[in-house]
Amino acid sequence: MDKVDEFIKKVDKVIKEKKLDLSSDEDLSIGIMNLISIEEHLFFTANKTGKDKYYAMLNEVREIRKKMLKKIIKDYEGEVWCISKHLLAASMRLMEVGTKQLSKGNKKEAKELFEHSYQLYTMFWGLNLGLIEAKDIDKKKILEESKKENYLSEELKPEDEEKKGFFTKLKKAFEKAIDCCKE
Repeated sequence: MDKVDEFIKKVDKVIKEKKLDLSSDEDLSIGIMNLISIEEHLFFTANKTGKDKYYAMLNEVREIRKKMLKKIIKDYEGEVWCISKHLLAASMRLMEVGTKQLSKGNKKEAKELFEHSYQLYTMFWGLNLGLIEAKDIDKKKILEESKKENYLSEELKPEDEEKKGFFTKLKKAFEKAIDCCKE
């Protein structure tokens, strides 16, 4: 519990110091997700059509994505840059698959995908705001936490609000720190 309280204090400190324009950076992170998707689509289009012009476009989009990512990821060590890029990419893909499941009427599957997508997204921010370390990103922990959070239930119950898991704290702290409606 001390680690969670320490984590919440770090979030509050980041908010008070206003080190980042979190509202704009949240928008930018969504833009970066889309740039990653464009890179993927250009790769597949180049291979499906055999036209090299799509590789040239991919390279241009990649350069833009790198510039934009540098606006959010200012300091990093080890593989945090790549981890961050893949957290955003995975979050976007799970969101898209969740949306497709939702349109097919598969609410349970969609909800699970959306929850995991958001979990990865908050992990991106936790990592890049210095609130969590790369070693804290553990697949087993994520799966265990997902089971604890009962992401597969159709509806949230009032007692679900009382859950105190690490990723629940990260999610709540993230939501407190980043409010796209703040000007």
